[in-house]
Amino acid sequence: MASLSSRLSPITRRRLSAFKANRRARVSLWLFATLFILSLFAELIANDKPIIMQYDGQWYFPMLVDYPETEFDGFLPTRTDYLDPFVQQQIDDHGWALWPIIPFSYQTLDMNMTRPSPAPPDSRHWLGTDDQGRDVTARVIYGFRLSVAFALALTAGSLVVGVVVGGVQGYFGGKIDLIGQRFTEIWSGLPVLFLLIILASFVQPGFWWLLGIMLLFSWLGLVDIVRAEFLRARNLEYVRAAKAMGLPSRLIMWRHVLPNAMVATLTFIPFLFTGAIGTLTALDFLGFGLPPGAPSLGELAAQGKNNLHAPWLGITAFMTLAIMLSLLVFIGEGLRDAFDPRHVQQRQAGPAQETQHA
Repeated sequence: MASLSSRLSPITRRRLSAFKANRRARVSLWLFATLFILSLFAELIANDKPIIMQYDGQWYFPMLVDYPETEFDGFLPTRTDYLDPFVQQQIDDHGWALWPIIPFSYQTLDMNMTRPSPAPPDSRHWLGTDDQGRDVTARVIYGFRLSVAFALALTAGSLVVGVVVGGVQGYFGGKIDLIGQRFTEIWSGLPVLFLLIILASFVQPGFWWLLGIMLLFSWLGLVDIVRAEFLRARNLEYVRAAKAMGLPSRLIMWRHVLPNAMVATLTFIPFLFTGAIGTLTALDFLGFGLPPGAPSLGELAAQGKNNLHAPWLGITAFMTLAIMLSLLVFIGEGLRDAFDPRHVQQRQAGPAQETQHA
């Protein structure tokens, strides 16, 4: 860690120190990263198949291979339902199985429930079930992973498009900047949510199709920030010197102008991230998002609205989204303060003034 820190520039070390000094942002980053890493292993946490099992002295890996029921002395050559009491009894009599903590996947229908769906929380379903008998805890875990992965992909795509468009406008200026500004003004004036709903109604939207549709509009928020930074940096002395030396424009933009522009851009990324999650949730809530059956937090919120007699559905959706978005906002505030030199100077001046008064 010491060698890595010594390789960082003084400005980067100062920004890292400022971010670490913000306890709320630091704790939020650790919590969000821990939750996301755990969700990456959702199949090992919530699944309707054993992780590993032994039957008649042979090893089986149901999470990786679909075995027919006849493999376990069943009657039908169909895919094994490991929640079937007959199959579970066969496994207990002829071997053993290591189950996940939650023996339900996000799409598993519990056929052995003693109460009608949606069922309230109990020892079998920690957060209850939805109106189709699916475990809410499993759907929250998978839905959290899907939402974060979608937001990551959308943020990365928006970052690339926004930086390229804003950089070209700001660096070259003139007619390119004028035409680009008029285009972005017209494009940003379109009713985004309505257009997303209209486009999603023509096709059955999946993960990548919905990502492409939202990417058409999500990059607009970055253009003005990047453009302003490129406009400011293109007239600096070192940029003029690079031009005088005959360095190509693409190399000047990449090596000299872009690093300075990324300072303001990075502080905007967490808020773009939260906007992506909010838009996906809204589309799922309205029924124009991910396909039916997908682990969606918006669909869980819609079930809470449609089943007011089952308050655990709405409360779970609200708490999950509130915690997720709050952590992201706190991280974004920490990044913004870390990259703001005035805020860093105020933090450094505070202890110095206290020492002088003492």
